Amino acid sequence: MRERLRAQLWPLPTLGVALAIVAGVGLPVLDGRTQHDMPPWLRAYLFGGSPDAARSVLAAIAGSMVTVTALTFSLTVVTLQLASSQFSPRLLRTFTADRYVQATLALFLATFTFALTVLRTVRTGEDGRTGFVPQTSVTVAFVLTLASVLALVLFLSHLAREIRIETMMSSVLSAADRTIHRLLPENPDLTGESSARGVSAAAPPEPPANALTLAVGASGFLTSVDEAALLKAAVEADALVHIDRQPGSSLIADTPVGAAWPRAGRPFTPGTRERLAEEVSQAVRTGDERTDLQDVAFGLRQLTDIAAKALSPGINDPTTAVHALSHSSALLCELAGRDLGPRLLRDEHQQVRVVLRRPDLQDLLDLAVDQPLRYGAAEPAVLARIAMLLRELAWCTAPARHKPVAAALARLRSTIDAQDLHASERLRLTELAAHVDEALTGRWAHAPRG
Repeated sequence: MRERLRAQLWPLPTLGVALAIVAGVGLPVLDGRTQHDMPPWLRAYLFGGSPDAARSVLAAIAGSMVTVTALTFSLTVVTLQLASSQFSPRLLRTFTADRYVQATLALFLATFTFALTVLRTVRTGEDGRTGFVPQTSVTVAFVLTLASVLALVLFLSHLAREIRIETMMSSVLSAADRTIHRLLPENPDLTGESSARGVSAAAPPEPPANALTLAVGASGFLTSVDEAALLKAAVEADALVHIDRQPGSSLIADTPVGAAWPRAGRPFTPGTRERLAEEVSQAVRTGDERTDLQDVAFGLRQLTDIAAKALSPGINDPTTAVHALSHSSALLCELAGRDLGPRLLRDEHQQVRVVLRRPDLQDLLDLAVDQPLRYGAAEPAVLARIAMLLRELAWCTAPARHKPVAAALARLRSTIDAQDLHASERLRLTELAAHVDEALTGRWAHAPRG
């Protein structure tokens, strides 16, 4: 729920409106009780006009803020449309989750609501009633208007910066880095020693042929897995649970997402089977779109989408594709030192109870390279950047994980050989591919690794 609310535009503005209503009702009451006891020096800084002037000021504030809010919404929608059509639909979450945009809209709507709520308390003295001007409230409305004007200027500057592709890719990289540091522990020893979080290089148990098939009740993208609930269900049923779909996968209701089988070899009772299947279905959660809640590959997916879109015939921007590959390289090098592959959950006796599928380096490298290599096969700059990516990853990766890099290098060489390139371009790409071989042996620019 928190992740869904974070990516919505309405929660913070709605909170701002609610607070403005409370302040617009309560502050005039406080005005009426303290107005005559207020020190003269303080009153000099407050609104000192007549009821008609107060009404005019508040009406002008309310009317102008509606216009400014509509302009802000229009600019935001245009930005979302631009990001979706020019770069990737999966970048929309970056904008809708932008706290600056949400806070700006909240301030505008709160100022409008506050001015409108205070306006109803101003009395002109007609019909025998005593005139009343909530001086403090009108002054607060004026201050909020000045803050809104400043916020509008800063919002336009922020928006102009956010729609730049370099800023978008940096935001994606930062969000992906946070997800990696939150979900994946560092793994300085990649030779098979278990990590503190229970991920082991040993082969996880595989489901037998007669295992209980597990499914989810709703279609959508796998957004998260409740690990505690899944482990508890496995322990209570004395079972091993294997989820073979990773976060970000598209799931269809009532189709298999995993399997479970008795740890002791005895068949499940009918009640245990039904209870286990129901608890697993509730623990595996789906949503309408991919998120970075537990999806470590989501950032790479966004960067690859940007590169593929840039290489499309309608846009034809290989420079953006090269920049996207640079960010993908940084992300892959960060992932290279982390625990990848299946995640094993153990009970209190350190017995494996749950196996959760996670992407390994092969999956992540394929995600980052396959589409740019296919769509940019005729562009030497893209091929050169892919070669540099493989060289950088080979340098940052332990020898135990060099096999995916070597396989990607073979695909790159095959693609280069199939292209009709100028002799100088082919020579340069061949040299870059040879540099990847050197990096795989621990050498960079013919200098031993220090």
